[in-house]
Amino acid sequence: MAGFTYATLTTAIQNYTEVDSNVLTSTITDQFIENSELRILRDVPIDAYKKQSVGNLVTGQSTINVPAKTLFVKGIQVYDSTSLSTGSNQWLEKKDESYLQEYVPAETSTGVPKYYAMFGGATGVTDTTSGRLYLAPVPDNTYVFKIHYEAIPDGLSSGNTTTYISQYFGNGLLYACLVEAYGYLKGPMDMLTLYENKYKEEVQKFASEQLGRRKRDDYTDGTVRIPIPSPSP
Repeated sequence: MAGFTYATLTTAIQNYTEVDSNVLTSTITDQFIENSELRILRDVPIDAYKKQSVGNLVTGQSTINVPAKTLFVKGIQVYDSTSLSTGSNQWLEKKDESYLQEYVPAETSTGVPKYYAMFGGATGVTDTTSGRLYLAPVPDNTYVFKIHYEAIPDGLSSGNTTTYISQYFGNGLLYACLVEAYGYLKGPMDMLTLYENKYKEEVQKFASEQLGRRKRDDYTDGTVRIPIPSPSP
């Protein structure tokens, strides 16, 4: 199935449900789309939305803000320098906040951070509301850090007419929207079940691409070969 634009997806939702814009207004279908996009983001990590954020730690400060619109943190690097162009780096180990509190009970131990923990609520709108990261030991210098994270992208809308999901996972997005639509319309349960199952089938294929094929190459991993059983003698 070809990809969708905002306009063609909205029209498709109305066509599949056989309901016009007097019932499914743009406000309602926009909510269907937003809910579906968030569902897909939580079902499958998507390479297109991998991001990096670089900054400098603050000496004596044990926390840093998570980048705005972070869905989840994939990892953190800290360089033993104040510049990316010099020094080596290490990946921090993720631990529970209680582990870090025990490791540095009074925040008196300083040095290059070794551990991190996520804490605090997150709305995802700005750097200060996307949650925080607790570091241990407490930085003793303005070391460079790099956060690798999965971002919440700008969703499909009348002002953002195409997205990676709408173009490369259009059928999955449509089926997820139809699940939302039939739930809203209190439509036939068999139709809701049909599109729920279609969504699950498509998301499995999409996940296989994102987590499988995009994580390998022929040189390193070899060409994928499908075994063909020999005929019985």
